[in-house]
Amino acid sequence: MVTNRELEERVDTSDEWIVQRTGIRERHIVAEGETTSVMGIAAGRAALADAGLGPDDIDLVICATSTPDYTFPSTATQIQDGLGIRGGAAFDIQAVCTGFIYALATADKFIRSGSHRRVLVVGAETFSKILDWTDRGTCVLFGDGAGAVVVEAQEGTGALSDRGILTTQLRSDGRYRDRLYVDGGPGSTGTTGHLRMEGRDVFKFAVGKVIDVVREAFAETGAEIGDLDWFVPHQANRRIIEASADKLGIPREKVVITVDRHGNTSAASIPLALDAARKDGRIKDGHLVMLEAIGGGFTWGSALVRW
Repeated sequence: MVTNRELEERVDTSDEWIVQRTGIRERHIVAEGETTSVMGIAAGRAALADAGLGPDDIDLVICATSTPDYTFPSTATQIQDGLGIRGGAAFDIQAVCTGFIYALATADKFIRSGSHRRVLVVGAETFSKILDWTDRGTCVLFGDGAGAVVVEAQEGTGALSDRGILTTQLRSDGRYRDRLYVDGGPGSTGTTGHLRMEGRDVFKFAVGKVIDVVREAFAETGAEIGDLDWFVPHQANRRIIEASADKLGIPREKVVITVDRHGNTSAASIPLALDAARKDGRIKDGHLVMLEAIGGGFTWGSALVRW
């Protein structure tokens, strides 16, 4: 765990500045030799235990990550192997901070098609590996982490009362690449590169686009703000989260916030927040939960889920 006070010793920043602008107080950084798949395996193992399932029960592993262990093979195959899952398929999805929403939507499509029964969806990131630790505008924002869920096929009626993933909304617009990107890659510079961001532009874009995909999810399902039990957004910045909730009319007491403890963990942030809210008893079976995220690309999306 790395606190804001510790970062004060590395870059020209302060705990007060970070908390005021982002709400972040601490974040976690991987140990030497710890990789994205190592965390993904731990999260996957916990998800399987929570679901009362074993490796043989999973026929697809999807890992959302922008920081894979290797260019190839996929991190999902490393998680598959680490968990002892010997059947089915495994692959990665790269949509940066929206990655978990994209992965959840993909799992939903595979299940609805009838080709797969149970999917392990993992969001795992080691953003500490791609940060420029001399750039105070970005290095204080991000952390490492992983979270996972199991998605299982179950008959429904098509009503709002059904359990599971009720709808997903996915969007992207590649014109905004230079607002949030990594300045390297195997096909361009041959290097890993570092994260670069235009913070103000990201903030403005994030609030508007997040509202749109949340409203579209409500319109498609017939749900209303009052039906919602919890709003679990991507944990990037407390001000973005609160501004989005306020514009949507979602009471702040229904918003799950963990950014103060984790920082921005990209594709891992939503499953980490879900895990925290399940363990402390906030999210219960039958609750209607709205998930949303926005990431580099830009990509953005939402998922309305009945737990």
